[in-house]
Amino acid sequence: MQTSPPAPLEAHALVKRYGPITAVDHLSFEVTPGMVTGFLGPNGAGKSTTLRMFLGLDKPTSGTATIDGRRLAELHQPMRVVGAMLDARAVHPRRTAADHLTAVARAGGVPRRRVAETLELVGLAEHGDRPAGDYSLGMKQRLGMATALIGDPGIVIFDEPLNGLDPEGIRWARSLMRDLAAEGRTVLFSSHLMGEMELTADHLVVIHRGSLLADQPLKAFIAAHASEYVRVRTPDREGLLHALSRAGLSAAPEASASDELTIPEATTDHVGHIAASSAIELSELTLVRDSLEDAFLSMTATEHGAA
Repeated sequence: MQTSPPAPLEAHALVKRYGPITAVDHLSFEVTPGMVTGFLGPNGAGKSTTLRMFLGLDKPTSGTATIDGRRLAELHQPMRVVGAMLDARAVHPRRTAADHLTAVARAGGVPRRRVAETLELVGLAEHGDRPAGDYSLGMKQRLGMATALIGDPGIVIFDEPLNGLDPEGIRWARSLMRDLAAEGRTVLFSSHLMGEMELTADHLVVIHRGSLLADQPLKAFIAAHASEYVRVRTPDREGLLHALSRAGLSAAPEASASDELTIPEATTDHVGHIAASSAIELSELTLVRDSLEDAFLSMTATEHGAA
């Protein structure tokens, strides 16, 4: 019987306790190659603890966190398999970026040429001889990414890689992660910037209080947990209210605008047809959908209230 290869990253019944505190609670998920997987959760949800267990920095209380089916300590050349950035500040401030990467490359058995290649890749080629302590937070983030990529790994883990980046840097980081995934690599990243998560991720793993809430494509997550409604503006709000009521639709007047209505569970085509049939003028007809941030906050608020 043929078995499928192990997932590049897999958490199975993962538990981590610190005394009486359970940081990760029977967490199971897989991260597959060829897509960008976003790792979401409120502060204290257990994201960083989970990433540290994948990388062998924290030992699970029970369960497993494996890379290509093995613990990181069992990998022959781990730097060529997985690269990670958990803290961009984890570099000696007096060491230049080039010296830092050279030391990392030597420790991992990586060719020296990768130093120049990764500095170029992250946009630091002209700053490689500067001490890391002189770098801005955004430049340190780029150096942290270079450190993760020095071994040209097939699996990449970034914890909050967008912190400190300016808009151009955020766009660059987004493109980098998507390019890595397009090459067939496995990319897992966490971020509290919901707008950027929505623009970057293909798939989401969402945890709360150490437990799994969702493991699904980003579009499916938004569709399942977000709401939408039609917003209209009209000089004849009362007339439209009556027309909508006759058609079996409920609408709520906006207290802040005398000409605005919100209509749940409706389409713009349907509302527009009702207005046209009643000869009611519309100055706006818009379908409003919740964002990823709205869906995420709604979901975690529900879980918090149920606890």
